[in-house]
Amino acid sequence: MPRRTEPPADMLPVEEALARILDLVREMPAELRPIREATGQVLAADVVAPFDIPPHDNTAMDGYAVQAADTAPAGADVDGEGAAELRVIGELAAGYVYEGAVGPGEAVRIMTGAPMPSGADSIVPFEETDETGLQAPGQSADAGQRSVRVLKAARPGANIRRRGEDVRQGALILTRGLVLRGAEIAVLASMGIGAVSVVRRPRVAILSTGDELLTPGASAEGEPPAPGKIYDSNAYGLAALVEEYGGVPVLSGIASDTVPALTAKIAEAVAAADMVVTSAGVSRGDFDVVKEVLAQEGEVRFWTVRMKPGKPLAFGRFSAADGRAVPHIGLPGNPVSSLLAFELFGRPALFKMQGRQVQARPVVTAVADEPIINTDARRVYARAIVDRAADGRWHARLTGPQGSGVLTSMAYANGYAVCPAERERVAVGEEVEVLMVDWEHAPD
Repeated sequence: MPRRTEPPADMLPVEEALARILDLVREMPAELRPIREATGQVLAADVVAPFDIPPHDNTAMDGYAVQAADTAPAGADVDGEGAAELRVIGELAAGYVYEGAVGPGEAVRIMTGAPMPSGADSIVPFEETDETGLQAPGQSADAGQRSVRVLKAARPGANIRRRGEDVRQGALILTRGLVLRGAEIAVLASMGIGAVSVVRRPRVAILSTGDELLTPGASAEGEPPAPGKIYDSNAYGLAALVEEYGGVPVLSGIASDTVPALTAKIAEAVAAADMVVTSAGVSRGDFDVVKEVLAQEGEVRFWTVRMKPGKPLAFGRFSAADGRAVPHIGLPGNPVSSLLAFELFGRPALFKMQGRQVQARPVVTAVADEPIINTDARRVYARAIVDRAADGRWHARLTGPQGSGVLTSMAYANGYAVCPAERERVAVGEEVEVLMVDWEHAPD
């Protein structure tokens, strides 16, 4: 077993690093957005109902608007004998109002959603009537020659949706801080609201650093890169995560490993965004210049976190020309470290910037099917596949090699099995907590 080493004293625990990040980031200002474009955004102000919904009593079913007392004798046998017979005096479709009134012995043929005619107190569904002799909808006929037999007695109020049953005028319907889903968008539309005040989505500039990087598509599709070069996977993976977590990604390109080049790129990113995310350039290598630029151009809050992968993590802020303080997360260059660190720190930061509740990922307790080794007293996040076994318990198996450059280990994983910093290993058969990031790939 590899010899265990202790981390430097200034290496921050994960929770403290996250607390410092959340302490610095701020909620974005409100903006007015068309409801069609506001899905997933957070309400910036309470919504009060401008009127009752439904705005009037209406029918919940296709049928006949009647006075329930007229149907009391209804109780027909198999031949229809004993049915209550009513005179049909009109017909009403949704979107229209019946101008007359329903009197004793009368009925109005009515479609779902149409306002209740005056005088009627019940709806008899079509299937509880015999429509013999009725004209097709829309055809003219002598109302005095039309009748319908009601086969089942109705009760007062049957199949009627009352005014204000859903929403009362002046009631608080949607509260500030609510994330708008399809149901909330539908509620807004039902009240005639076409645009709503929401917290603006944060713009996140994503800047890669390194002379070795190539933009995907720069050469023939599927061709290997030139010797000494690699394709920039971090920027595109991070942009996808920013979008998934509600932000607006702004790809800022690739900066070479020089202070002037990175300084210029950082200035462009700061001007265009509410947060800047860089990848690479934050470890102890000779060409790692992000720390130098951050120290010169901004403010440094911390450098390293007690986790594996993802130890070299820089955090601070830049000052924009317009006076804004723009937070910066400097991620490691290794792709696994970069994506995992953004999951742990970038996701909560984006949630706070959107006015969303910062919710941790769900955690399950699983049986480790493979060992997880911790050699240097950092919290280990092992990429794992979690599913429910025949014994009814969750089981976690590793995705394969766990090196921080093995990007497929992230693609195959639906959770991160956590070995605490104080433990040297999780043995096979022991329980381990797993941070679940993808329930769709966790079969029950």
